[in-house]
Amino acid sequence: MRIGPHDLPNNLFVAPMAGVTDRPFRQLCRRFGAGYAVSEMVTSRKDLWHTLKTSRRADHQGELGPIAVQIAGTEPGMMAEAAAYNIDRGAQIIDINMGCPAKKVCNKWAGSALMQDEALALSIVEAVVAACEPKGVPVTLKMRTGWCQSEKNALTIARAAESAGVQMITVHGRTREQGYKGEAEYDTIAAVKAALRIPVVANGDIDSPEKARQVLQATGADALMIGRAAQGRPWIFREVAHYLATGTHLAPPLVAEVQRALLEHLQDHYGLYGEYTGVRSARKHIGWYVKDLPGGEVFRSGMNALETSEQQLDAVSAYFEELSQQMDRLPAVQWHPALETMQ
Repeated sequence: MRIGPHDLPNNLFVAPMAGVTDRPFRQLCRRFGAGYAVSEMVTSRKDLWHTLKTSRRADHQGELGPIAVQIAGTEPGMMAEAAAYNIDRGAQIIDINMGCPAKKVCNKWAGSALMQDEALALSIVEAVVAACEPKGVPVTLKMRTGWCQSEKNALTIARAAESAGVQMITVHGRTREQGYKGEAEYDTIAAVKAALRIPVVANGDIDSPEKARQVLQATGADALMIGRAAQGRPWIFREVAHYLATGTHLAPPLVAEVQRALLEHLQDHYGLYGEYTGVRSARKHIGWYVKDLPGGEVFRSGMNALETSEQQLDAVSAYFEELSQQMDRLPAVQWHPALETMQ
């Protein structure tokens, strides 16, 4: 798998998720087998570039390349400036966000709202490519199937973006109207793949090795992007890679391995966010890890009341030590094909 001059180790990608895909999470997923990770979106508004929130989102210290930064905005000139700004700070790939369904983003005509204005969307693509091309930095695009069921224009925008110089396109198989509800459909992704020469990435509802294989077969995509299924389960990447290569399942991870991974993730997380913010923002990550484990709900409610990183680390250690007395490995994740109808 290749993006511009960059060779990737595999075709399994971590989705850029606001408030989730920060540097510690990206590095964690890479350690568990993801071949590529895109940062959570960085605003094109220059007045916000030096805020603490944006500086954390743009932190790539110690991260394996290629460094991919996703930018969001509505004005071609500002998006071009944002691309150049991030390249000067280490970005090796620039990704344009036309997929975020959040109201606070779409209300400003950014994210997936851009799909309602094809002329503006193309102007942004052309401006960003013009800013990146002289620096040898490839531009990629992430989008949805369209704004709503009656306005699915992913194919039109994808063709125009390819002609404008975009070097890879990711399609989430939902409209903006759907948000994250209902089921993703893959016919639109298959149509985009059939029409383009550049790599196409399939995204949406890929939550098991079996589903990963189905989506590849249904779309012909060059790569898969996994988002929510990696929350609290970053080893899904190595599970999918093993299954696609062999047709067999890896054993679930050892409890001791998960304990070690989570504690390392938390230390990295506190290092990026500091004590106060780090403790509070770590709660969701811890909750995802234990959600389906024995006693997980009780543990999570108690853990959410803890106020210091030391207390969190001690509580996590104690929980997994107790769990290791009950089992060597995590319970196997059950896949139910009847519930995973392909659209």
